[in-house]
Amino acid sequence: MTMTTPTPISRFFTSKDGLRLHMKDWGAASPALPVVCLPGLSRTAADFDALAARLCATRRVVALDYRGRGLSDRDPDWKHYDLFVENIDILTVLEAAGIEAAIFVGTSRGGLHTMLMTGTRPKALRAVVLNDIGPVLEVEGLRRIQSYVGKLPRPSSWAGAVDVAKGTMGAHFTGLSEADWEAYARQTFEETEAGFAPRYDAAIMKAFAQMDLDKPIAALWPQFEALATVPVLAIRGENSDLLSPQTLAEMARRHPNFTAMTVPGQGHAPLLRDEPTLAGIEAFVARVDPR
Repeated sequence: MTMTTPTPISRFFTSKDGLRLHMKDWGAASPALPVVCLPGLSRTAADFDALAARLCATRRVVALDYRGRGLSDRDPDWKHYDLFVENIDILTVLEAAGIEAAIFVGTSRGGLHTMLMTGTRPKALRAVVLNDIGPVLEVEGLRRIQSYVGKLPRPSSWAGAVDVAKGTMGAHFTGLSEADWEAYARQTFEETEAGFAPRYDAAIMKAFAQMDLDKPIAALWPQFEALATVPVLAIRGENSDLLSPQTLAEMARRHPNFTAMTVPGQGHAPLLRDEPTLAGIEAFVARVDPR
């Protein structure tokens, strides 16, 4: 029997300042907790397609495009590409979508948003998956992200897009198949009438570039420790330069209900496409909400 990939519904909501925000929505209403997926800095809801297909048979799964990414409106003021503005957007979308509580999956920046929600909407957090992110951000990884976000070469074909992806990420993603690279390229770029372009507003880099990486970066241990009452699964790419093994070990020491996974052959941030990682998240979700 041929398996079909579930098709999500695109839903649009309005931010507090009038921008149109996009959310992908899989699955039907269910007594099970929904899963809310939050992407990385320059990433989109499409990064969670494989995970959503895995989970949506039994529960609702949604994935958000932050302002300036994917199908959400670009912001005319780049200063609004800010964690706190985006966090308000997330809460606005969840309220409009009727999601009061959920299991959150946060990749990189999405994990930061999840930890920030311990202060803005703690009752919404029933369980958390942190994909290659923790309370301590390694400067090496931040410098590398600053070096390429908003500065990617524009390919002229999908084969060229794969080459750009490999050239940018290949040193840290040593275990990907050609199908993985193709998927990664198609989730990074889109083909428009004007040619190939990233699926995000390059101006998001202006806000990120304001970080002074020569000064100490405040750790988010208080926000992480505020997750003590909910189960946490932390995923680390074996080659990650943003989440260190030492930080992962300290997270495990400080949290009473903590599970860790390492994805071999991947860096920051794991693509959430390989079978062991998908199975691990699926098992975690089933354990924390066995409905």
